[in-house]
Amino acid sequence: MCLFQYDDESEPEEPVPAGSLIVPVRPGAEVLVRMFRTPLGARTAVGFTSPERLAAVLGPHHPWIRLSESVLRALAEPLGAAALTVDPTLTAPAVRTAPVPAPCRDAGPALRTA
Repeated sequence: MCLFQYDDESEPEEPVPAGSLIVPVRPGAEVLVRMFRTPLGARTAVGFTSPERLAAVLGPHHPWIRLSESVLRALAEPLGAAALTVDPTLTAPAVRTAPVPAPCRDAGPALRTA
């Protein structure tokens, strides 16, 4: 329930239910809902309002299922994703760590500084 209403307020204090969402999944023997991270690193569930919006962000062949907002929230909560992001416009590839270089074996004597 919104405690305050302002005529010039562009966004409501509380979001309205998103309804039916297109939810990205991981393919495999089991269908797993994909979790994402916000720019600040918090886990979030993601849903799109149309298959076209999902394709624009994740590619035309990304697998998806249709879920209601309440079901998506119920699936995401035990995984630590309290937030739900609807129609994100930008995603970044997963962070990959660089391989650690092997130590040099024939480095010679170590330099000492005084």
